Amino acid sequence: MSLFKHNKTRLRFAPSPTGFLHLGNLRTALFGYLLTKNMGGKFILRLEDTDQKREVEGSLNKLIDILSWIGIKFDEGPHTTGNYGPYIQSERIAIYNKYIEKLLEDNLAYRCFCTEERLTEMRTKQEENKQAPRYDRHCRNRSEEDIKKKLAAGRKFVIRQKLPEEGEIIVHDELRGDIKFKASDLDDHVLIKSNGIPTYQFANIVDDHLMEITHVTRGDEWLSSFPKNILLYEAFGWTPPKYIHLPLILNKTGGKLSKRQGDVFVENYRDKGYLPEAIVNFCALLGWHPKNDQEILSLNDLEKEFNIDGVGVSPAIFDVEKLDYYNGHYLRQKSLDKIVELAKPYLEEAGKPVANQETLKKFVSLAQDRMKKLSDVVELTEFLFALPNYEHELLCWKTQGIKDAKNNLREIALELIKIKDEDWTKENLEKIVFAWLKENDKKTGDYLWPLRVSLSGLKNSPGPFEIAWALGKSETLERIEHVTK
Repeated sequence: MSLFKHNKTRLRFAPSPTGFLHLGNLRTALFGYLLTKNMGGKFILRLEDTDQKREVEGSLNKLIDILSWIGIKFDEGPHTTGNYGPYIQSERIAIYNKYIEKLLEDNLAYRCFCTEERLTEMRTKQEENKQAPRYDRHCRNRSEEDIKKKLAAGRKFVIRQKLPEEGEIIVHDELRGDIKFKASDLDDHVLIKSNGIPTYQFANIVDDHLMEITHVTRGDEWLSSFPKNILLYEAFGWTPPKYIHLPLILNKTGGKLSKRQGDVFVENYRDKGYLPEAIVNFCALLGWHPKNDQEILSLNDLEKEFNIDGVGVSPAIFDVEKLDYYNGHYLRQKSLDKIVELAKPYLEEAGKPVANQETLKKFVSLAQDRMKKLSDVVELTEFLFALPNYEHELLCWKTQGIKDAKNNLREIALELIKIKDEDWTKENLEKIVFAWLKENDKKTGDYLWPLRVSLSGLKNSPGPFEIAWALGKSETLERIEHVTK
């Protein structure tokens, strides 16, 4: 697949300022960024804020913050330098006005004075007749005299693109090849709204051309707009960029990602304690497959390995269990000190601060290998703060009776008392207790199962020596005494 590689390659990420970054948009941004790195070009941030209803105050800074956290940096944009600005659409209105006038002069666009009432009535009739809803071109061929009268009367209007009424439009996608569309299926869509603000479809094309964008990555939900985009390029006599329509991201049941079925914003995952490395690794494999089948890939790895040849067209499945797998892997790769630093805020927010740093390290160390996300530290260390309520029968190993379990705990407590505070380590505890068990011909399960449960109150937990070490000698003996009363 030929995607020219030179330093004039320019890709852009152009989100709306909604305040949160959708996972699908992150995947688009990531693929664009990685293709830029692969082709040695520049990656541009452009804010498409023409839909004022969706704009959230401070969204630009939030967007830059979350993308920086992910590791994506831009060469140009509203927050940095560049020779193609402004990089915010609302600051480019004069530019759009200039180009829409050219289309009107060339009779490639027209003013539509249809009221909302008329358009609603039109759509209702189309639905009743089981027709596809599209504008009926009522205003397409108005006379200049009629247009002037309506303008003089102050009639509101939108500006629509004048599309061909027959024939075939062939467009080329870098993943799918040539795609054919019937002109009769296309709608004379709106380019400028009645308030004078351009639509995404118009501003996007003008900006891409003027900013010399060479490649466009976007989701394949935009394929239906593709012929309109290409016809707009043709209307201006411009060469379009290469288009790469990325496969849809679906949930495990085959539907589109939605807030009703789970989190869809990157910020939600960050706040729960997913690491940027895991999110990048996971998102990179949503529609792209490395040649060597490698699963664990850092952003640095991806910058070297990613290429368009590995991108498919089949829908990608968002499986949070797979994300958990990656996150767990990267959590285990970090030093204990780093995990303590990252996990500490979650414990504090849950009202479980640990003042002593060494104790905190012990607590977190028991959770690190079992965490899927940083917020899990709260649940996984819960028993260390206070013994959970549990049925004492849980103390019993297999067919062991409760009386024997408690007697065994009393025996082992007598051995634990002998261990000096300075020798209270995981290694010493294990060495001493196992030596005692062997010397006295004791069955391991009959003693270690009750010991572990007496300290954790849980069916599943870390081992008894790890828990005893984390709790300390005094708390360990207190918990044993509590359950043997």
